Amino acid sequence: MVRGARQPQQPRSRLAPRLTGTVEKPPRKRRSRTEFALKEIMSSGGAEDDIPQGERKTVTDFCYLLDKSKQLFNGLRDLPQYGQKQWQSYFGRTFDVYTKLWKFQQQHRQVLDNRYGLKRWQIGEIASKIGQLYYHYYLRTSETSYLNEAFSFYSAIRQRSYYSQVNKEDRPELVVKKLRYYARFIVVCLLLNKMDVVKDLVKELSDEIEDYTHRFNTEDQVEWNLVLQEVAAFIEADPVMVLNDDNTIVITSNRLAETGAPLLEQGMIVGQLSLADALIIGNCNNQVKFSELTVDMFRMLQALEREPMNLASQMNKPGMQESADKPTRRENPHKYLLYKPTFSQLYTFLAASFKELPANSVLLIYLSATGVFPTGRSDSEGPYDFGGVLTNSNRDIINGDAIHKRNQSHKEMHCLHPGDLYPFTRKPLFIIVDSSNSVAYKNFTNLFGQPLVCLLSPTAYPKALQACAEAYGKSVKNIFEKSTVILPSY
Repeated sequence: MVRGARQPQQPRSRLAPRLTGTVEKPPRKRRSRTEFALKEIMSSGGAEDDIPQGERKTVTDFCYLLDKSKQLFNGLRDLPQYGQKQWQSYFGRTFDVYTKLWKFQQQHRQVLDNRYGLKRWQIGEIASKIGQLYYHYYLRTSETSYLNEAFSFYSAIRQRSYYSQVNKEDRPELVVKKLRYYARFIVVCLLLNKMDVVKDLVKELSDEIEDYTHRFNTEDQVEWNLVLQEVAAFIEADPVMVLNDDNTIVITSNRLAETGAPLLEQGMIVGQLSLADALIIGNCNNQVKFSELTVDMFRMLQALEREPMNLASQMNKPGMQESADKPTRRENPHKYLLYKPTFSQLYTFLAASFKELPANSVLLIYLSATGVFPTGRSDSEGPYDFGGVLTNSNRDIINGDAIHKRNQSHKEMHCLHPGDLYPFTRKPLFIIVDSSNSVAYKNFTNLFGQPLVCLLSPTAYPKALQACAEAYGKSVKNIFEKSTVILPSY
């Protein structure tokens, strides 16, 4: 997600984002190519000379915007995955073009239907791309309100049946677009704890996959069935159902609500340090996951966020006045989600977070990974002698849950040892190790005297903020010399 000259300011809960400005005039060097495509598109609609000039220009402008939006969207994959500044201007331009494209097709739908042959699945594809932009903007910024925007677009696609006619066309690639839309929609609903919608979507996706595999003899049948198995296992592994006094089911959330912040002990100081950045790493063998998001990562990322807030509805509350009474923007800690990273990938993201960590801020590292145990007894007891947690490699996993060194004279190279994190203790650090070999970090050394917390648990249920806040309240005064509490402040 990227901000730039025209970054999204406050998410809007309508399908069409606000559009400002007019459609850009296509450059001359691209016009010949667009005109050629236009001629091919409109050849079935009658003689080309009979088409009014205004309608020709409408189709030309639409083709230009559509082509430009695809170029920008495809370019998103080339943006650096780490760093919080490099992506912003490019994302802003992409948002700009897509908002113009969406508004343009709304204003000129009849002409585009008659002259361009615009189909409903094409409208759905544009809406789906905008939903993806909002979702990735959430991943880049950790602002949960953008999840609501992604949900609004995905939900509108379903309600307006934009993909309903895809199954009538003998084009398997279009059906795959529809299946991918369902998978993305499910991820967003999971993150928003909309479990009733998730169950409906899973049923619809199952029916769509069954129809797809029946009509087309494709090689990806096994992969789509695996997607269904993963999401079913994910839902079963994370039951969040609670009965209230009326015996009705209530969906609980791991996110921090304004009224749910834990109370602090008397004399504890808030605000000297704040949690600004987090690396959430999942690398356990055979763990339940969906879309490269393990259950542990899923719970942890929510625990580091506030509940989504509809800023527009807040502004419309009775008595809400200008400027002085406007709600301030709430910033969640920035997060990197790393699923089975290699050691070099993990270190690259860790170094980027360390470099960009603001003053008076804390970096959180959550390690949910398979334990790596040393074999034999070492003569020394240094930070590389007790193993650590697994990082990804191309070789086969040994003994399922535990990796053992084959050569006792060398340390395990596909492992994050406690000593690997020592250079980053130059800044305030909060480490949570959720592993079968978390004991390797029990003697973690604070070399530079900066605030440091290291929580170890082999079977921790990572409702992180609640657990961390509880740990702070009981023992942080013995760990932080300044009795500092790391909690997001409202």
